[in-house]
Amino acid sequence: MKLILITTPTYFVEEDKILTTLFDEGLDILHLRKPDTAPVYAERLLTLIPEKYRKRIVVHGHFYLKEEYNLRGIHLNHRNPVAPENYSGQISTSCHTLEEVQEQKPKFDYVFLSPIFDSISKEGYASNFTPEQIRAAVKNGIIDKHVMALGGIDEGNILQIKDYGFGGAAILGGLWSKFNPGSDYNYKELIEHFRKLKRLSD
Repeated sequence: MKLILITTPTYFVEEDKILTTLFDEGLDILHLRKPDTAPVYAERLLTLIPEKYRKRIVVHGHFYLKEEYNLRGIHLNHRNPVAPENYSGQISTSCHTLEEVQEQKPKFDYVFLSPIFDSISKEGYASNFTPEQIRAAVKNGIIDKHVMALGGIDEGNILQIKDYGFGGAAILGGLWSKFNPGSDYNYKELIEHFRKLKRLSD
């Protein structure tokens, strides 16, 4: 099962070092999601990440970066709902209902479905699905390897995601909650935690 990481919404010092280390440790895909930030910051971050890892990065905005830095693909959402004209390459999107998954999945390389569990990074953003609904969706072929689970995923429930039959687990708060850019002097705990998640997802 793929392990996908979504960036924090804001940039921070040493972010490039942490992301490069996570790639070294086997991170499959990184979603670069920095809403309402200038593209110059994304360019700077991408420049600092080794070229060999850029083909594992998907951008949520400033889609020209995909070609310029030879990235993996683009992700459509409510802020950027349309792919550039004549775009060719990997493309993904976000879904919040099983009906949306059914409708969107054929048009994309993969889709995110959220929130599977109560969100760690967004307070009050509660799970949208019961285990019974998910199992039924798997049985009916709605959830398969082209659907990535998002929302509240951590070491306590990632095996459940694998067991359900999702193609991947997208992590946000489950990893970044282990690190405070303002006060942590190193990111050892974050890397250790990532290793644990990686072992469980493999």
